[in-house]
Amino acid sequence: FSAPLVLSSTGIVSFLSLQCDCAVCCRRENEPPLIKGWIPFLGKALEFRKDSLKFLLEQKRKHGDIFTVRMAGKDVTFVMDSSLYPYIIKHGRQLDFHKFSDKVSPATFGYQPVHSKLHPGLKEQIHRSFKLLQGDNLTPLTESMMGNLMLVFRHDHLGHSGWRSGCMYQFCLSVMFEATLLTLFGRPAAARRRTGTNALMDDFVKFDNKFPHLITEVPIWLLGGTRAVRQKLINYFLPDRMSHLTNMSEFIRMRMEVFDNYENLRDVDKGAYHFAMLWAALGNTVPATFWAMYYLVSHPEALQVVRQEIQEVLSLSGVEFSSDTNVKLHREQLDKLRCLESAIKESLRLSSASLNVRMALEDFSLRLGESRSFAIRKGDAIAMYPRTTHLDPEIYEEPKKFRFDRYVHNGAEKTDFYKDDQKLKYYLIPFGSGVSMCPGRHFAINEIKQFLSLLLLYFDLQLEDGQSRAEFDPSRSGVGILPPSADVRFRYRLRVV
Repeated sequence: FSAPLVLSSTGIVSFLSLQCDCAVCCRRENEPPLIKGWIPFLGKALEFRKDSLKFLLEQKRKHGDIFTVRMAGKDVTFVMDSSLYPYIIKHGRQLDFHKFSDKVSPATFGYQPVHSKLHPGLKEQIHRSFKLLQGDNLTPLTESMMGNLMLVFRHDHLGHSGWRSGCMYQFCLSVMFEATLLTLFGRPAAARRRTGTNALMDDFVKFDNKFPHLITEVPIWLLGGTRAVRQKLINYFLPDRMSHLTNMSEFIRMRMEVFDNYENLRDVDKGAYHFAMLWAALGNTVPATFWAMYYLVSHPEALQVVRQEIQEVLSLSGVEFSSDTNVKLHREQLDKLRCLESAIKESLRLSSASLNVRMALEDFSLRLGESRSFAIRKGDAIAMYPRTTHLDPEIYEEPKKFRFDRYVHNGAEKTDFYKDDQKLKYYLIPFGSGVSMCPGRHFAINEIKQFLSLLLLYFDLQLEDGQSRAEFDPSRSGVGILPPSADVRFRYRLRVV
């Protein structure tokens, strides 16, 4: 819930704050303490956005593990104790994620809300399509991504000798954007690579910069030219353009068939659904890829261990890597890269700042075990902020340090993390939880593994001299993976192997 910064009408603000104050002027029995702030309507939104972790830890010190914060006209109850997360995640009848997403997503991406009478079964069919991102269906998608990453690297980066300089975030964005676009949506029939990618990527970045405002329900007409940019992105995925693409993923093909079965679904809605899928595939994956790359490049010993692991996995399959090799890491090989996966998880732990939100469907008492409960009001949000867990020194030793092998032990995945001598089920939550867990998380991890594998195999990598440590941009607190506050310059050259 990053704060809306555009509040043009004092009258509107006063009315909204009056409505909120009337609704909660009296705290009911057993409700958590309410932190309202002194700015009408905004409440504590600006403080949360400035440094969400510091703000929440300060409130925890003052008010305990459970408290309610007013932010941008919403009352959000934070549960800070990770051992209590299972009670919220498993509580399905009175707490709901879909009510929140069904309201916010259409306004953000520009499609009409799904109506059960107008579009019977559409929501369920869209949900079923995500099975093509999981299990055995993930294999062909992973193979396609590998080929497209190799294509982009070969075309743009592997034909040069000597050191080259670049901006690391922009490097990750350009490679991952094109490879992901090709993998999911394919390319024009007459083109070996997709045309117009740079213009599309530029518009994507412009939209993404406004995403924190849109997701907090700031009207799009208050955000400059964002509506026009969004429309350009939607137009790119209209049915008449999609019909000319080849090598499209089965996932997108299935969704197109589902949409075509609904005559009352407008073409602009179909395009907006596809655009939303593109954002879902890239909005957090790109910054996650950046941080994984940055931490490995800035820790040469970790980079060397991970590179050696990749080479050993290739060698076990009979492939001796050389600079002239067209590498193909299959899904089974990616699963064996334990140190690389641990390094990715560690970068996610450090950079993830998403809120896990549930909406209360009615007034009720939420039980947290046998002896604890608190009262919740209909319409309030219940939020878990895993970043406080990820940086908890009781759970993770030296939590602000990057330890690439934190999630591996004796060659196997490490899953035993404790707080107050209690083993935690939810110790790493970068992809949401329960019904809100990202259905494409396995594909995302594989994408990052593939990108880093090719990068480490083919290139020597260094940070440029004089680079200060990369810092997180807090403006996307609550949204997902924090991007860097400034790009990082690095050098790379083709390895001679």
